Amino acid sequence: MSDQVHEQELEDFLILRDLDETITETELEAAGEQSGEALATLRDEGVDIRWVESEVLTTEDGDVTGTFCHYRAESEAAIREHADRAGLPATRIDRRGEPLEGE
Repeated sequence: MSDQVHEQELEDFLILRDLDETITETELEAAGEQSGEALATLRDEGVDIRWVESEVLTTEDGDVTGTFCHYRAESEAAIREHADRAGLPATRIDRRGEPLEGE
């Protein structure tokens, strides 16, 4: 099966990562590296999962309180396994609906 056909079977997931305590931008970068390593390992094991983008939630002072992440994956279980391996919270995982039209 080609990658293009297989990728079409992936579902879009949105993940809220709500942190118990704020972290710095430097700590966020380190978490991003852990996430990338976990993604690479999962793909090496045959799990189809891809990071699309992340939005960072901050306080007025710029401390990070969490993220909203968009992933494409074969299943919710793949999303959970990635979070566990990366040491990241997955406070809420939902399938992505159709985007709303804006101005």
